[in-house]
Amino acid sequence: MKLTASNVRTIAAPGGKSDHIEWDSALPGFGLRLRGGNRSYVIQYRVGKQQRRESLGDVRRVTLEAARDIARKRFAQVELGTDPGAERAKARETASVAALTLSSVAARYLDAKRDTLRPTSIKAAARNFRVHWGPLSNRPIGEIKRAEIAAQLQTMAKEHGRAAAARARSVLSALLTWAMKEGLCEANPVIGTNDPGQGLQSRDRVLSDAELAAVWRAVRDDDFGKIVKLLILTGARRAEISALRWSEVASNTITISAQRSKNGKAHTLPLPPLAMEILLSVPRRGDCVFGKNGKGFARWSFWAEKLRARLGGSVRPWRLHDLRRSAATGMAEIGVQPHIIEAILNHVSGHKGGVAGIYNRAAYAEPMRAALERWADHIAAIIEGRPASNVTPLRRA
Repeated sequence: MKLTASNVRTIAAPGGKSDHIEWDSALPGFGLRLRGGNRSYVIQYRVGKQQRRESLGDVRRVTLEAARDIARKRFAQVELGTDPGAERAKARETASVAALTLSSVAARYLDAKRDTLRPTSIKAAARNFRVHWGPLSNRPIGEIKRAEIAAQLQTMAKEHGRAAAARARSVLSALLTWAMKEGLCEANPVIGTNDPGQGLQSRDRVLSDAELAAVWRAVRDDDFGKIVKLLILTGARRAEISALRWSEVASNTITISAQRSKNGKAHTLPLPPLAMEILLSVPRRGDCVFGKNGKGFARWSFWAEKLRARLGGSVRPWRLHDLRRSAATGMAEIGVQPHIIEAILNHVSGHKGGVAGIYNRAAYAEPMRAALERWADHIAAIIEGRPASNVTPLRRA
């Protein structure tokens, strides 16, 4: 039967059949399929030994002539030795790969790692993907070349420093290794690129007493300034103080939960009176001590740059993490024992390594408090410009 614009809507299936194809006598291999209440155009052809059948669309959406034109093009492809089905499958695969951009895969990676990485690590990785790897964010992950990554690393090293570029390289490599195992890409093009951090010396910057005093005096009486002062007084990590919650403050102590600590172990830190005075001067704005969005303090680069501008050239280049190293070094110089400093820093090596650390933790509480009070007195002395004693006997546990 020759299909026409009118009969494609009226042709009925033979009695008892729920699935029937009425072939067009005008174009062999082209027909009308009746299945249930649906009507659609189909074509059927052979590629090698394989029989292929393909739908060309619902009769309500595709005209008969349009369907015939498509059918003729498919048959022409077959005559010329091309497999239309394989071509379409390849096109679908290409579209699927194109949808797997660096940005979309990064979102899947971060979501998969939320249970195994610390929140600060997740946040840092997200920023690396968004900022440092932003120029490649819309590129299909399977098409990103080693040369593109190398060029971006060179740009990062010039604009942000070699250390920042090295961290960004490490983060991207971890993502691509994960993506390979998930079947989202075939290779990790970071492998083989130069590491911007190669040959960099590990950080050993320690601020002198005069520099610590200059920093203390230069900060303002705002969230950033109070965080900086608490970092000087406690030797804590930046994220431990900036994301501090009032629920973690009790009886002149702060307790960093296992979820927030770098080593996954809860850490109770006794606060000297000077630190508590600073902490209690912060107005209550919910459970989060610092910041206004309930997620802790942000915009570190902005405020740190303002602080450096106020300091001028009075303090050699430094960064916030150097305050932790400076506090540890300063406490050692005034006579605090190494194992007490390790306890204050929540290190799990050395005297606190292994089973011994479990039993020593409680016994170190009082020596930790005495050490931090002595360190706070030392800081107060250098800020006020009065002599500071370098060595003070501490009570033994």
